[in-house]
Formats: sequence, structure tokens, C-alpha cells
Amino acid sequence: MKVKDLLVGAAIGFAAGYAVKEACAAKSVSPEKALKQVKESVSHRIPISGSWIHMNPEHYEKNELDYNVYRGGISSTAAGETKQMDFVVDAKTGTILELEKQ
Repeated sequence: MKVKDLLVGAAIGFAAGYAVKEACAAKSVSPEKALKQVKESVSHRIPISGSWIHMNPEHYEKNELDYNVYRGGISSTAAGETKQMDFVVDAKTGTILELEKQ
């Protein structure tokens, strides 16, 4: 076996292993994407005038299930009155777990 063949085989094996590792890794939703999903979900019901989200996920338990979540809020101004809503979003899937008015 030539050294060149050995190096090519090693490079292909390394690349395949890295690709499998990346594909199997648990990806999470970025806080920016989670905020965008929340805004898209509620924008047809209320006009959104502002929003915020914590950038670091935190532990959250609901119905005896554990989640890593982002917390955030949106504000809406209608008829001169500003209303605040807080939300909790699953950091792994982007699913809204809680949305409540202040």
C-alpha cells in the first residue's frame, strides 16, 4: 500500500466521522430565531411594537417535564395603551411553552 493511498483513506475517514458527529449533535434554536418565531406566531393577533429575549437558555419544568428555554417578552401598543406579554420558548425546538399577559 502506498503512503498516498493511506493518507487519502485517513482523510476520507476523518471527514466522514466529522460529518456524522455534526449530524448527530443536538442542535438548538438560536435566541434570535426563537424570538422571530414567537413574533410570527402572534403578529396576526396583536400588533407588535417591541420585543426582547434572554440570550442564555435556562432550566424550566412544566408538567413534570424538563426543558432548556429562552425567556422573553413582547410589547403591543393599541389605542394608545401599551401591553406587555412574557413568553417561554423551548431552546431545542422553538416551541412556545408559555405566553401570558402582564
